[in-house]
Amino acid sequence: MDFPAEQLQTFKAVVEAGTLERAARELNITASAVSQRLKALEKQAGSVLFIRSRPIGTTGSGDVLLRLAREIHMLSTEAHRALGLESAAGHAPRRTELSIAVNADSLASWFVPVLRGLADQELMTCEILRHDEAHSTELLRSGQVMGVVTTKSTPVQGCSSVHLGAMRYRAMATPEFRDRWLPGTDPRAELAAAPMVSFDRTDGLQRGLRRKIIGGTRPVAPVEHFVPDSRVYVASVAAGLGWGMIPEIQEPADGSLVSLNESWTSEVRLYWQRWKVPSQALDLLTALVLEASGNAGLDRER
Repeated sequence: MDFPAEQLQTFKAVVEAGTLERAARELNITASAVSQRLKALEKQAGSVLFIRSRPIGTTGSGDVLLRLAREIHMLSTEAHRALGLESAAGHAPRRTELSIAVNADSLASWFVPVLRGLADQELMTCEILRHDEAHSTELLRSGQVMGVVTTKSTPVQGCSSVHLGAMRYRAMATPEFRDRWLPGTDPRAELAAAPMVSFDRTDGLQRGLRRKIIGGTRPVAPVEHFVPDSRVYVASVAAGLGWGMIPEIQEPADGSLVSLNESWTSEVRLYWQRWKVPSQALDLLTALVLEASGNAGLDRER
């Protein structure tokens, strides 16, 4: 038996609104009606679909139906547009609602032309979530987003994966910081003690390089600052807060930062994963992402 579209769209509205009451207002029905639809959907699914918290969360079963609800909504919107139903009724064509996850460094650099491309079209509205590239496929798997920039090459079930290229990072600091903390007399000991700047507590670039260079024989952790904004991150390193891994694409052109060691580099391979469903809007977004990454010089041969 198929899941009723009305119940699926109510479930989608509740998850996106965060509460039953807010979803009821958006759907122009009572909270009681929302609750009844959700109970009926859970009964048909044979399992609990959401976690009664604020905001409401989804269970594993809920993730499956959330993705189904969003796929149906997306395809229905595009069918209405293709048939010209809104135009025939005197309304502007509905836009396809897409949500995607992009990592902070990409958003601050090569992804900007995608935003210009979105401004030039009238096919979709796009919600962009900033999310760590190592974990963004979790959002894709749960149905919260339709596409992600990720470091995972293996496609999530029901999705396709395309290699975008590699972002190269270099260990950098101000000349003054380098002269004080990393003059080059004993690089391993100096790096072990030098303050560093990380994006957040899930950022492993700095720690990974430090571990590679000094090994496991120096357990003492250095001063570590956290700056969770890509542009401000670069500015904090340029202010002398510590050393950090700077994307080549974001290196300051004024020489305010210098490379600490030409071998102290890391490469992050990026992939674009998206739902494998026929969607004009998702196809257009994919083309914009591929064009932007290519024009930015992300090396797809790496």
